[in-house]
Amino acid sequence: MIKLDRNSWIALGTLAALLISTGLAFFHGTEATLTHIPLVFSIVLGGSSLCYDLLKAALKAEFGSDLLAGISIITSLILGEYLAGSLVVLMLSGGQTLEGYAVRKASSILKILAERMPRIAHKRTSTGLIDVSVESVQVGDLVVVLPFETCPVDGSVVEGRGHMDESYLSGEPYKIPKTPGTEVYSGTINGESTLVIRASKIATDSRYAKVVEVMRESSQSKIRMKRLGDSLGAIYTPIALSIAIIAWYFSGDSSRFLAVLTIATPCPLLIAIPVAIIGSISLAAKRGMIIRDPSVLELTPTAKTIILDKTGTLTIGIPTVTKVTGLDFPENQLVKLTASLEQYSKHPLAQAILDYAKKNGITLEISEALSEKPGEGLRGEILGQQIFVTGRAKLSADQQRQLPAQKTGLECVVLIDNKLAGTITFHDEARPESKHFLSHLEPRHGITKSMIVSGDRLSEVTYLAEKVGIQEIHAEKSPEEKVQIVTAETRKAPTIFIGDGINDAPALAAATVGIALGHRSEVTTEAAGVLILDASLTKVDEFLHIAERMRAIALQSAIGGMILSIGGMYLAATGLLSPVAGAIGQEIIDLASVLNALRALQKPSVIRDV
Repeated sequence: MIKLDRNSWIALGTLAALLISTGLAFFHGTEATLTHIPLVFSIVLGGSSLCYDLLKAALKAEFGSDLLAGISIITSLILGEYLAGSLVVLMLSGGQTLEGYAVRKASSILKILAERMPRIAHKRTSTGLIDVSVESVQVGDLVVVLPFETCPVDGSVVEGRGHMDESYLSGEPYKIPKTPGTEVYSGTINGESTLVIRASKIATDSRYAKVVEVMRESSQSKIRMKRLGDSLGAIYTPIALSIAIIAWYFSGDSSRFLAVLTIATPCPLLIAIPVAIIGSISLAAKRGMIIRDPSVLELTPTAKTIILDKTGTLTIGIPTVTKVTGLDFPENQLVKLTASLEQYSKHPLAQAILDYAKKNGITLEISEALSEKPGEGLRGEILGQQIFVTGRAKLSADQQRQLPAQKTGLECVVLIDNKLAGTITFHDEARPESKHFLSHLEPRHGITKSMIVSGDRLSEVTYLAEKVGIQEIHAEKSPEEKVQIVTAETRKAPTIFIGDGINDAPALAAATVGIALGHRSEVTTEAAGVLILDASLTKVDEFLHIAERMRAIALQSAIGGMILSIGGMYLAATGLLSPVAGAIGQEIIDLASVLNALRALQKPSVIRDV
């Protein structure tokens, strides 16, 4: 059941009043007194509540376009312009309802995070397995994690060998091998093997609990940016009030005060800007982008710093063969034999080797006598040769000395007939558009600082940074540390954070604008202001263009309407416009502003550079 707040009820009540008034006008004519009754009720009941809030803001010297809207509501009631007053009530309450939704969204993210964690742990006891609540697991308890389950607590493996997906925490795109003695973290996804772990922390102290806490803190402490309408209203409202008061004071005619405020009604701010935003949201949706928080369209063009996650954001997100090194053995033959063996393997790197072989037109052979023991490597016989694919750590000290030094990336070592044949190196490679995207940000979008903040290893982040041309990097960062970096940068200048994993969710919420690539995580989707369905930086560039164009059109509509209104205020102040004429003049100004704002629906001639 949807719970409505006060502003939502006011908006719905006013909308109902407008519909009832329209129906009465249809049957009794627009001049009938009956048509005014629902509108008067909406202004008195809904408008009085809104005006009370605006009065409190005015006493704190907080002047925005909403304040002038409140004065317009009162003025419309005095003038008998009930329809105009009801429309202003609807716009004001509707806008506050949307803002309240954005604030409440943080709690839904926390709910999703909580629901993602298992509530039951399989505890091993002297009598067998029993299911207990995660909160009751104590340090030292043995917990069994079944295949494909989410790990309930932090601990270390005591039995079993397998792999776990830790991408939500570290950002690394690979499944991490788990053997007795290695650490595991709550919230990670187990692979195909059953693992027995010894709990090292209680649930409330676990890594996942820390992520939830950071998410809560970043959502609550995020700096509230001034909206475009508020910023312009802070200038426009004092001007309009000053002109109205001066006109009344020097003329002694109260109708001039009302005439000035009538034409001063800030509809270009209250209507034109939302129309431009809605038009841009529609255009973005057609281009595969979901705008979850409309304010990001206003804030994105102000950003000076862009912060990017590595894995899945600047990179493809899957391992790719980047180097084959033969040790007195032909490299093509090395790949042929290795891929022929790996076609039967479930190891996370197997597909990368197969893709490399296919790309290079290498035909695979049939393998026999296959053996793949978890944590030891892959063995088999191909064309009468014994092939062994393993890791450097499984080799003897003498064999390790024969290998070239490993610099970056993951690696597998291939032995043929018990002799070192070579190595295959893997990296999570940069997206094809990454370098061009980053290089054009400053000249085209005014973003002066780019940086990578990743949970991945320093060597991998450095390797990528050199490829794409980023100087500032922060590697091996936890979600908590990511938030600290993003928050510190946001204090200096408006920021954009781009990420794709659960580990990025707190940082997405902390940045001025959070952009999520893809929708593999509901948590990330909820935390971001923008969701790019097609995970590519080209689409991010399109969003930047749409946001910049929206802001330009909104400013044209709002400032143009304000200038025309100020001209009308001068005429009203000098007695050349009556209150009724002022209301008509304002409607013409509103129409011009809205028509211009509707241009945001159209696709611009240039929508991307990348």
